Amino acid sequence: MGACLRARILERVRRFDATYSRFRPDSLVSRIAAAHDGGRFDFPEDSIKLFALYDCLYTATEGAVDPLVGRQLELLGYDPSYSLTPAPEEVRAAERARGRTTWVTDVVRDGTALVTRRPLVIDVGAVGKGYLVDLLSAILREAGHTRFVIDGSGDLLHAGGRTFRVGLEHPFDPKRVIGVAHLRDQALCASGVARRAWGEGLHHVLDARTGVPVGGVVATWVVADETALADGLATALFFTDMSRLAETFPFAYVRMYADGRVDRSPNFAGELFT
Repeated sequence: MGACLRARILERVRRFDATYSRFRPDSLVSRIAAAHDGGRFDFPEDSIKLFALYDCLYTATEGAVDPLVGRQLELLGYDPSYSLTPAPEEVRAAERARGRTTWVTDVVRDGTALVTRRPLVIDVGAVGKGYLVDLLSAILREAGHTRFVIDGSGDLLHAGGRTFRVGLEHPFDPKRVIGVAHLRDQALCASGVARRAWGEGLHHVLDARTGVPVGGVVATWVVADETALADGLATALFFTDMSRLAETFPFAYVRMYADGRVDRSPNFAGELFT
């Protein structure tokens, strides 16, 4: 990769982070979270596809996947300072009294703009990293690259060449895999409750309807044509049955439960060892 292409990729990552990171006090989403009376906030053109996918995921999961889950994550300690300390009960009670915010009731979309009426903590973690991988793949293709693998910290996109074998890491033992996916010109995204976990039963995979970390499913792997879709569905499978999601989205999956059971879709290309 040439220096100019590398610089272009790094600049794209920087701009994405400056827009969507809730861990940066100067980001656009942090400005939305600090706007006491809300306002109108202009996002870049790439937001249209990102937010449209959230629309679909919100509907398919009946609200379990919601980018306004950010405030609930903060209250559990997954905040910009990484305090990993849940807010006092009186703070959480006051938040409940104000009522839960949702993507369909508290945000108005006008093209690339979001209009709000109160402070909202947007967290695009369920889709954002995968979407960034897709944006970077477009840059590589524009530069003439047709064979590559992008690894966005576990969100993988493979292009060209022979089938790429990827181990499915055991959620509680990184030295083991529970199977292998055979990937070719597709994306593979994984989600698990152990990577970002703190305290008893606290982790980053929340049901936005309740603000409570999920318990029955411990890990998911999804294969799809786009990384953003695979990323979002890897989260959705913690709350929603595969058949419900398959009504809207084409994908393959593997899902592991807390009791060690594993299920897979018939179209999953690979093998399982459990």
